[in-house]
Amino acid sequence: MSGFAPDDARSAAQAIDALRRGWPVTLTDGDRALSLLAVETTNAPALAEFDSEALSKLLISGERAATLKLTNQLAAAHPGPVAIDRYAGDDLAAAQAIADPALDLAQPFKGPFTAAKVAEERLARAGLALLLHGGMLPAAFARDTGSPSPVTASVAAVDAYGDANALHIAARASLPVEASEQGELTAFRSTADPREHVALTLGQRDGSVPVIRLHSECLTGDVLGSLKCDCGPQLHHALHKIADAPWGILLYLRQEGRGIGLVNKLRAYQLQDQGFDTVDANLRLGFPVEARDFAIAAQMLKLMNVPAVRLMTNNPEKVARLEAEGIKVVERIPHALPTNVHNQRYLATKRDKTGHKL
Repeated sequence: MSGFAPDDARSAAQAIDALRRGWPVTLTDGDRALSLLAVETTNAPALAEFDSEALSKLLISGERAATLKLTNQLAAAHPGPVAIDRYAGDDLAAAQAIADPALDLAQPFKGPFTAAKVAEERLARAGLALLLHGGMLPAAFARDTGSPSPVTASVAAVDAYGDANALHIAARASLPVEASEQGELTAFRSTADPREHVALTLGQRDGSVPVIRLHSECLTGDVLGSLKCDCGPQLHHALHKIADAPWGILLYLRQEGRGIGLVNKLRAYQLQDQGFDTVDANLRLGFPVEARDFAIAAQMLKLMNVPAVRLMTNNPEKVARLEAEGIKVVERIPHALPTNVHNQRYLATKRDKTGHKL
């Protein structure tokens, strides 16, 4: 059994919770500090209390800054954080329009902006990382003066959050499933991350290299049967392919929306309805194209004593990341299914922009 979470992991979790509730947090890095208030979750009274003299800057990700053409002013900032000086008449509604791309069509004219170099980039990156961990838009009011917030975390605490090495096996149980009655489900917990990942082993383990599928959680596809992606059909097809092998494992990773969370995935869907593809939608939201952490999958395999795999994927990045974490990929097994009218563009984007191949 694992002990209590280390202080670092605890303080980062508390900071994420505070930002989600619309409360300020202070990040520290040695003798330097930066206080943040999430644009998405705050309100006007909280902003006035946080920054009564409107001296804070608006901190956004480099990806969102590129959409707003701010990297023309500060090219070196991309893809790093960008700070915007608050201009006369700026208020919470204006900041929300800057942060949320769903408002771009309703409010296409923003500014004028003055992009400022982020003096404390480590602190700024840590702040944006907390917002990503919390499933929030990557935008916050930021100030380096005034009293520290009641909730404080160090950059080291943020870096430690989600550390794959903190993962451990929490429970195991037999689980016969439709694809195979010989199933065992292994649940993993972490002292550095509240998400619980699972691995479903099918078949009888022997000396052969197992067939492995890394499947990231997709509520809309796996549970609701969404036609906008191929996640649900891929999940069930993978289970049957694994069942046909001598043995194998499906790793179910709790990294919804390629790591940006359910709410932001739905925001990306809104942008897709406006004509943007899935890659451009993520960038417009201010997120990287790929925000998942495949080190977690590698650690799960290590804990299950699986040093080598036959990986079922069309994504070469998964192969590279597993091998970088010490898992040998002896074979890549293509994993393709028929398209439909709703997901054709999505699959073409994965092929053309993220290197997926058969």
